Amino acid sequence: MPLDPIAQRITPVPRSRVARLLLPGAMLLLLAACASAPHRREPTYKPSRSALAELPPRAPSAASAGEANDILFRAIALVGTPYRWGGNTPSGGFDCSGLVDYIYRTAAGIALPHSSHELASMHGRKVRRMTQLASGDLVFFDIGGRISHVGVYVGKGRFVHAPNSGGTVRLDDIDGPYWGDHFAYAKRVLD
Repeated sequence: MPLDPIAQRITPVPRSRVARLLLPGAMLLLLAACASAPHRREPTYKPSRSALAELPPRAPSAASAGEANDILFRAIALVGTPYRWGGNTPSGGFDCSGLVDYIYRTAAGIALPHSSHELASMHGRKVRRMTQLASGDLVFFDIGGRISHVGVYVGKGRFVHAPNSGGTVRLDDIDGPYWGDHFAYAKRVLD
């Protein structure tokens, strides 16, 4: 049987060249699939489950409401900063008392001691009930029979703190299972 005149003019294309020609098209299809509707991701911010979340916001006093607001925003902005024992800067990381001192020093111009025990011993009105906490209060935790942790209350049942080595600055419920059991009292520095 004689070959078709058109088929006689077509020269076979080597497989390697076919692969090189098809590869960019396959890549474009793959990229188009990746650019389609995004997958749903879990939020990094978890809504508060605190029973205190429904209480109206409270500032320490009318005179210090602006400072309390500055402290609240500075504290929340530091969430995610790495923990480092003895640390007191965003670039170097924070331990719990270094975080508290940094927040107060930069947001309100108040220098604080650099240990949770010294912070707990300083002057200031003690607040023993969680329902009486105001934004900007220092919150202290008794772990192992002594004050050994401190954070900054930001309102709605939440506080910002640098809890542990290998972790980061976090926003947690103050009345959650662990922190609620270890809450000792708060100190109102802004009054």
